[in-house]
Amino acid sequence: MADAPLRRDRIAHVAIDDGGVVRYNPDIERERTVAIYDLVQDDNTFRPVGDDGGPYHLRLAVEENRLLFDVRGADGSDRAQVRLPMSPFRKIVKDYFTVCDSYYEAIRTASRAQIEAIDMGRRGLHNEGSEQLQERLDGKIELDFETARRLFTLICVLHIRGTER
Repeated sequence: MADAPLRRDRIAHVAIDDGGVVRYNPDIERERTVAIYDLVQDDNTFRPVGDDGGPYHLRLAVEENRLLFDVRGADGSDRAQVRLPMSPFRKIVKDYFTVCDSYYEAIRTASRAQIEAIDMGRRGLHNEGSEQLQERLDGKIELDFETARRLFTLICVLHIRGTER
């Protein structure tokens, strides 16, 4: 049986322009690596509105306090550039990192029930940030919830560039 062709409405490559951050702490580096790995799998849904030329190469960056989605075709052709203000994400990212810090600390010292409770809060904030991202990209980029979740993880990583975590 022949392999099914890869879907076109997906991300095939992700690059993060993180301003030259050399290394994040191991927890953040692991989250970043997993998010990128999961994004480039065939099961994500991502497409600039009005474009059907994927799969896409995505570069995420922060430029002039705006989140940049630089979307290109596999051949390097421009497909879309979407800029979103970072400020609407600041509170949710800050809250998310606060809960993440509590979670990583709890893993070392807390009971299983405490860890699970903190993890539920962490996932809830992550979902909220993902929904906010989907809303802000509405009419610009079509994406499914799981893709939004992975992209929100990368937005969090970009949000802390230049800080030590």
